[in-house]
Amino acid sequence: MPAARESLLDAAYTALTHRPWSAVRMVDVAASAGVSRQTLYNEFGSKDGLARALVRREADGYLAGVERALAGSAEACARLTAAAEWTAAAARDNPLVRALLTGCWTERLPSPPLTAVASTSTVPAQRRADGPLPTPRDFVRKVRDRAATALAEPDAGPADTAELLRACELVVRLALSCVAAPPGEGGMEELVRAVLPRHLV
Repeated sequence: MPAARESLLDAAYTALTHRPWSAVRMVDVAASAGVSRQTLYNEFGSKDGLARALVRREADGYLAGVERALAGSAEACARLTAAAEWTAAAARDNPLVRALLTGCWTERLPSPPLTAVASTSTVPAQRRADGPLPTPRDFVRKVRDRAATALAEPDAGPADTAELLRACELVVRLALSCVAAPPGEGGMEELVRAVLPRHLV
């Protein structure tokens, strides 16, 4: 992603932490990023385009964090626990990730339609941002599938694969529930261990 585009997205995110999206002005985002307002419009087309690109970036960042968590340990339970902890922390710390994962968009946030919009942009990254944005159900499926792929054993049969997919989906859903109600004394690992098949614990 070109440096100017990334700087503009950083500036937009910073502005969003200080005021509602409706009060974020394009001229201020451009000035904060150190570029002209024309550069901002060339990259995103409009404030709605900027919102879609910002939401897309935060969604991609969340999924990249899931990948890092799943790659971090040899033990299946530790990997799933790390992914669940990342999910809860990302949703707690980033209001856009929380909205994407839960579907609860507040009036402070941009709320671009999740369906694709007609894109006239010549910028490839913006054409991608103008495509469909993930729903909470999409995230559950994506994280479940990535976790199952990371943990699958080479000789697993269909029944084992189905059991692993079910366990991974339960872990993702538990992590999302921890956004609203953080886990108690045993923490996330205890919850993950409770739903994993015995051979993965």
